[in-house]
Amino acid sequence: MTDFRSFRASAVVLRHADWGEADRLLTLYTKEQGIVRALAKGARKVTSRKAGHLQPFTYVTIQFAKGRDLLIVTQVETINAFLPLHDDLSKTSYAAYIVELLLRFSYEEEIGNPTIFRLLVETLDRIEKESDSWLAIRYYEMRLLDAVGFRPHLFECANCGREILAEDQFFSYTAGGVICPRCGEGLPNLTKISLETLKYLRHFQRSSYRDASRARPSSDIQKEAEVLMQGYFTYILERELNTPDFIKKVKS
Repeated sequence: MTDFRSFRASAVVLRHADWGEADRLLTLYTKEQGIVRALAKGARKVTSRKAGHLQPFTYVTIQFAKGRDLLIVTQVETINAFLPLHDDLSKTSYAAYIVELLLRFSYEEEIGNPTIFRLLVETLDRIEKESDSWLAIRYYEMRLLDAVGFRPHLFECANCGREILAEDQFFSYTAGGVICPRCGEGLPNLTKISLETLKYLRHFQRSSYRDASRARPSSDIQKEAEVLMQGYFTYILERELNTPDFIKKVKS
């Protein structure tokens, strides 16, 4: 990962697990190195000064030293703990969802991606502050797909390349985008997408969050967009995500 004996990084704690009798194994997304795993020695002790800084969803500045097999956390300072994400189960579930998506599209020893890191931090902040997380989640999904190379085709037919007209369309997970009605008559395994849902997804794909936040989709459009995105992620990742079921249980 690096030739230095130690290095400093901006990071978000994604997950942690018990390690040995008193340590904690961390999975973090860093601005500089992408996904890293590191050991926080003694973090489970009551007297540990690091423990409070290393909870999931916490945005930190962290100092690593190279150990024999793992990086070792030597210093850590909290930039934003996003405390409401831990106090509200609904917000916890949405934060867990964006973390799961990031982990599914990432792997260790890749180079850092400042765009993804900024998107992660900004989305955690939006989930924390906004009463309804739907828009923040959909915007995160679209921008993450851009960053990892799976940007869906929403303006031209993914089959024939013609410009999409103002009418209901189809969506193909296989082709990675919208299919016009003319092509849709002869292609299998298509999902219908209404004109209104397509408009909102296009808006999220090309607009700043400030502009996207003016969107006021109906509950039916929200549901359609959510189902469509979940289907697309399931196809790309070749398996279903775990957190959407958790979100549904929390809502019910």
